[in-house]
Amino acid sequence: MLPLVYHPNYSCPFPEDHRFVMSKFRRLFDYCQQWGLIDNNLHQPEAASLEQLSRVHDHDYLHALLHNRMEPRVWRRTGLPWSQGLIDRTVTAPNGTLLTARLALEHGMASHLAGGTHHAHWDFGSGFCLINDLAYSAQTLLDEGEVKRVLIFDLDVHQGDGTAALLAHEPRAFTCSIHCEKNFPFRKSASDLDIGLDKGLEDADYLHTVEHTLVPLLEELQPDLVLYDAGADVWQGDELGHLNISWQGVRQRDELVLKHCLQRHIPVATVIGGGYDRDHVRLAQRHATVIEVASALFPLYL
Repeated sequence: MLPLVYHPNYSCPFPEDHRFVMSKFRRLFDYCQQWGLIDNNLHQPEAASLEQLSRVHDHDYLHALLHNRMEPRVWRRTGLPWSQGLIDRTVTAPNGTLLTARLALEHGMASHLAGGTHHAHWDFGSGFCLINDLAYSAQTLLDEGEVKRVLIFDLDVHQGDGTAALLAHEPRAFTCSIHCEKNFPFRKSASDLDIGLDKGLEDADYLHTVEHTLVPLLEELQPDLVLYDAGADVWQGDELGHLNISWQGVRQRDELVLKHCLQRHIPVATVIGGGYDRDHVRLAQRHATVIEVASALFPLYL
């Protein structure tokens, strides 16, 4: 079965009416369990240390974050209420993505039931993101010699500004973001490749753009690993999305990305990225799409 990564602390106590749905991680786990996607294939990460996270984040920022000593104006950018539970899950999830990447290198593909916190920068958090799991995982694998080249393929509806900035001077990591241009963040960083989409874009044009961006990158870069941010917020009903992609279009996108990687025997690790919905059960089902697709493809290619 497809290797999956999850920790029970991902859904910490949190205001139920907050725009960021913290319960979605537990609901996603329950959904995967209900549909038989979890058996002996579940892996649990350990918390990352401050030293480990310092690969991509400022030590003083991390210390202030962990001890609730952030300046109020800096903290407001995160959009989150501070709690110890939030901190516990925040230092665990990056190692979840790193573990997922290592499992993908071993098995060909693996999925994280969290991840995609791509708005976190060197010394500040932003847009519900405190630690950048994508940059952290890529930098760790590169520094430790586990891979020579990583492609971060970010299909969250919002640009991966933090990831782009953190890896701007890392030639071994290629960052690609395909996002809604007129959307958060309004001050964007420069990825190695950015493709800004018009509001209201529909399935056919979206899928064409994704495929005709991904295939040349895989052919030219020949990465040792793809970190795939499968943001569910491209869906037409997402509260913060502004694209017009059907649920089936999201599923086709995930199939397209994973098949192209697997057909070339390029390991791929998936994270769930963003998704915003007052219907919390429906949101978990949206996030489950990439895991359902990966689980179905896993025995066919590996």
